[in-house]
Amino acid sequence: MPLKTLATVFSCVSLLAGLALTTPVQAAANDGKAKPTSVRKAKGSAASKTAAKPVRRVAAVAAVPTFGQLAGLHKVDDPLDLKSSVAYVLDQDTHEVLFSKNPQAVLPIASITKLMTALVVVEAGLSLDEKLTITQDDVDTEKNTGSRLAIGTTLTRGDMLHLALMSSENRAAHALGRHYPGGLSAFVEAMNAKAASLGMQDTHYVEPTGLSSRNQSSAKDLAVLVNVASEVPLIRDLSTSREARVALGKRLVQFRSTNGLLSNPLWDIGLQKTGFINEAGKCLVMQASMAGRKLIMVFLDSSGKASRIADAERMRKWLATALPGSSPEASSSAGGSKL
Repeated sequence: MPLKTLATVFSCVSLLAGLALTTPVQAAANDGKAKPTSVRKAKGSAASKTAAKPVRRVAAVAAVPTFGQLAGLHKVDDPLDLKSSVAYVLDQDTHEVLFSKNPQAVLPIASITKLMTALVVVEAGLSLDEKLTITQDDVDTEKNTGSRLAIGTTLTRGDMLHLALMSSENRAAHALGRHYPGGLSAFVEAMNAKAASLGMQDTHYVEPTGLSSRNQSSAKDLAVLVNVASEVPLIRDLSTSREARVALGKRLVQFRSTNGLLSNPLWDIGLQKTGFINEAGKCLVMQASMAGRKLIMVFLDSSGKASRIADAERMRKWLATALPGSSPEASSSAGGSKL
């Protein structure tokens, strides 16, 4: 199935899933309370002691498939048996491809989008000390997600950038785009112009958060983005920050990174970003150092709660045997597979 038609297919699947939810139980719930079927009791009989309870029938609704699942990308085998339908590992200095699985598939990238958001903000030279305020315009109407940044919250552009990269705060990312010279439309135009200038031909953005499934790219393009973003010290530092306490009004609120690998001493991560929406699955991009080499890793459309982290760990262990000069520690998962 051509990947460009996946958006239409996905909309149809979502509609069918929504229709499946219209059950008698839900209809009753919409009226306030479900009305159980009355049971006639016979005095002195066993029925009076074991009166049947009304049965609530709930229709089983299948999970909505990702774009990658609709395209059959998960059917492609790889030597590491990854849960990600797309995986790509590149030596940042030599550009040698060390691992490749569906690298040209164009898929939704969720909050990986925020790396481009950060790059455009930083390269615009806007003051990081300028105060930005969250408004109703920054509230998510795409996926109706929540946020700890209430309407009226005022933070510096630097703090907004920090929360967008570290904690994947959608309202912070949207506010960054909205406060760009010329407004949100000019910001999105700048995102696409930057992608084009980098040769990211498979990439297109419609907003700065990644909540829209129309923000799409390929693993090859994202490797280019990670390469460029990792050369910006501010983006490196903020994306790999583990936690931060931010003053929200009179309260100090703790924000943490969405990537648990930052706390793992076996990893030397220079830049990272996670992402997730239903259409994209679990996503992860990183720049990390191993065996004296700087590597770029891209994992897209991973299925399972912790699967993108497990895939990264499996890749690290395999690279421990594949890279010259690597330590063989914890290398059993890939069985020394060769590409």
